[in-house]
Amino acid sequence: MGVGPKIIQGEVRRTSSTDLHKKAFVFPKETENSYVSLKTQLRTPLKAFTVCLYFYTELARTHSYSIFSYATKQQPNEILIFWSKGKGYIFGVHGKQVLFQSPENTQAPTHICASWESTSGIAELWVNGKPRMRKSLEKGAILGTEASIILGQEQDAFAGGFDRNQCLVGDIGDVNMWDFVLSPEEINAVYLGSTLSPNVLNWQALNYEAKGEVFIKPQLW
Repeated sequence: MGVGPKIIQGEVRRTSSTDLHKKAFVFPKETENSYVSLKTQLRTPLKAFTVCLYFYTELARTHSYSIFSYATKQQPNEILIFWSKGKGYIFGVHGKQVLFQSPENTQAPTHICASWESTSGIAELWVNGKPRMRKSLEKGAILGTEASIILGQEQDAFAGGFDRNQCLVGDIGDVNMWDFVLSPEEINAVYLGSTLSPNVLNWQALNYEAKGEVFIKPQLW
């Protein structure tokens, strides 16, 4: 059961598990200190994962921005989903990256799912329910559990090292994460609105802390 936000020196802080169904985090302006930290209770290292979320921004034509940043103390880019202006989506695992080329994404809500598994090193990216060509990325890697997971900023250090030129301005929501690779049928189901019981991050039972100028508003998608 969620509790109301605590206002502390202009910041909205939440540390309880909260159902954010049909809600979104809104980052209304460019900053280097507004972000949401997501909490999880991972007990074993990640050998596979899927992350799905919606984002809505007008930044694609102006500059690059972070979509999802998962850092450990050993590796600030343990998992990274990032829009690179003029190139496309960068998907990073354990410090290595692959590029999924894309035309400039439209100024409309966008749903993405990114998945990876250690055994094959296969990385997948799905945009609005459509898959991109699979890539090879960090076969055999194992990802750490003591993680700082950040929305709204890209981490160049554990829980920090933010750059306002890489922040997200806009909305983000429906952030869910599993410790396995979803099948194409499951990803399509998530795109169509199913939750499939995410076991790492669950948007309908989210433990988070919002700092700076971040607001919770009804979804626009």
